[in-house]
Amino acid sequence: MDLGKRISERLKEIRRQRNLSLDGVAKLSGVSRSMLSQIERGSSSPTVSTLWNLTRALDVDFAGLLDGNLPQRDGFREIVRADRIPTIESKGEGCRLKILSPPDYAGECELYEVIFEAGGALRSDPHREGCEEHLTVLTGAITVTAGSRTLDLECGDTACYRADRAHALEARGGPAGAILMVRNS
Repeated sequence: MDLGKRISERLKEIRRQRNLSLDGVAKLSGVSRSMLSQIERGSSSPTVSTLWNLTRALDVDFAGLLDGNLPQRDGFREIVRADRIPTIESKGEGCRLKILSPPDYAGECELYEVIFEAGGALRSDPHREGCEEHLTVLTGAITVTAGSRTLDLECGDTACYRADRAHALEARGGPAGAILMVRNS
């Protein structure tokens, strides 16, 4: 089952278990009733920020939102198995992002694995003032554009650049993979 379908089904199930209406969850989470309805129907994918608000409002961690079976392990805050890592498919062309950071880090410091097909690209509008991105290329080669500057990175290279202006990542010469940290100051 894909991530969006799992989230929509679990959200509806948890809401009903707690005897909450869509309006009730909207008031608790700050997520609009119409957006909640779209998520539950599977016609809209929630952002990381929306998921964070929902997990807080429903008093469930991210793994609990997915399946409710978070193992209790001494010393581990959260364990997310590889097949359960949330993936964003619609953020770019020929690329996908795996969300590696916990949902409660959203808006502060977010960590992603970015996987590019040959020629894939991720273009972003400016983030909030002072935001930086740190990119480490794990496989292939990636061209980074931040503002008016462009830089070619090879496997093993790391670059830090301002993300409070338009910026883009593009696979160069074949598939590529990277770890991306987005840090808001």
